[in-house]
Amino acid sequence: MAAIRKTKIVATLGPASKDPEVLARMIDAGVNVVRLNFSHGTAEEHIRLAERVRALAWERRRPIGVLCDLQGPKIRIGKFAQGKIQLSAGDPFILDAECPLGDQERVGLDYPTLPDEVEPGAVLLLDDGRIVMTVNAVRGREIHCTVKVGGVLSDNKGINRKGGGLSAAALTAKDRADIKTAVALEADYVAVSFPRCAADVYEARRLVQEAGGKAHIVAKVERAEAVAALKEIIQAADAIMVARGDLGVEVGDAVIPGLQKKIIRLARSHNKAVITATQMMESMVASPIPTRAEVSDVANAVLDGTDAVMLSAETAIGKYPVEAVEAMHRVCLEAESEEDELHVMRRAMEVFHRIDEAIAMSAVYVSQHLKVKAIATLTESGSTAIWISRAYPQVPIYALSAVKETRRKLTLFRGVHPYPFEQNVDDRDQILHDAEEELRSRGAVKNGDLILLTIGEPIGKPGGTNTLKIVRVGEHR
Repeated sequence: MAAIRKTKIVATLGPASKDPEVLARMIDAGVNVVRLNFSHGTAEEHIRLAERVRALAWERRRPIGVLCDLQGPKIRIGKFAQGKIQLSAGDPFILDAECPLGDQERVGLDYPTLPDEVEPGAVLLLDDGRIVMTVNAVRGREIHCTVKVGGVLSDNKGINRKGGGLSAAALTAKDRADIKTAVALEADYVAVSFPRCAADVYEARRLVQEAGGKAHIVAKVERAEAVAALKEIIQAADAIMVARGDLGVEVGDAVIPGLQKKIIRLARSHNKAVITATQMMESMVASPIPTRAEVSDVANAVLDGTDAVMLSAETAIGKYPVEAVEAMHRVCLEAESEEDELHVMRRAMEVFHRIDEAIAMSAVYVSQHLKVKAIATLTESGSTAIWISRAYPQVPIYALSAVKETRRKLTLFRGVHPYPFEQNVDDRDQILHDAEEELRSRGAVKNGDLILLTIGEPIGKPGGTNTLKIVRVGEHR
């Protein structure tokens, strides 16, 4: 049986991947979750794409998660009369909240309160940090700057303040409307861009629920303020995204590797999924193969314990979307073969206070000491599968659930493979036998394999997992 990848792949959809044939090939290459970037496209386009993904997933008898990524309060400059200008170090330049159309000396702002939130000495980073300016003075609605690092500056480029400190609300009017679209297309995850604190995450959850949705909330860590409130944000969210682009601009690129490891460790310790994102294989926008540095970056994220790695421009606008997914799959699989077994067992040796969590960790412990081929959990809520996933077992986790939303949620968690499974009887032994047959029919196990099965009694009660059974496949047919 071929090796099964544990790390999940999130692929952003866009012009390069909206064609049904290309999208089907990407899914076949290993995509687990698709990302719909609400910074681009219309509500109708996103709904059509989600329907297309779900149809392809249905044909393949496996769930594909849908993540809707809100645009958030991206602070941008306005437009130039000529579309762009060239700036050099030492040039004076004005960010003018009242300028209708920019020129070589000034440009407008889409965030009119920026002059109230900066002071002389503040460092502003434009176009993802490619252009750097120092504030000399604030005069009315004008921010007078000196260019420290020059380059080409074009329409609508983003602005960050080094070290953070801008007060833009995480959820804009557009985001609030887009949440309704996400609910309409039955999004499994909604990602909140630029949250500052746990309250931003709770507000997004409230809006999803008020709209009638069941989507889980992803908090994107991309502000300096979010780093200071990291634990509270992780506790409030269902999943975390290490959004290294804007985060690197605000806190400095040298900080990112250590911060990435910290975020992954904290998220997993709170039983939350974590996605590592931004520029993972960006050279594949124009190249059919990744650079060696990109391969190392992806592999190190896997070794850090990330649940998922994300492709952005590579699959949204790149020339090689299918090849990018194939490369990501290949690198993840190889990195997983290098995992440290002590790292794997660390969580399983902790003290637990719930029966279902203890059963989950017992399954992991047994799987490390017997030649077990798989762990299968019959689950309503998905909690048992998530706890097993947090302990890094070396065998696949098959989550058998009748609940569609649970199966889709689990598409993001490392090592978990969700399958639909109806419990049509109340007899525990019959259900376990049916679960064994389900795994066998899918080729997940074969006769003679040793597997672990978890189940709860009374049957069908969420959070009631209280039984672990060791089964040799085909022994009691």
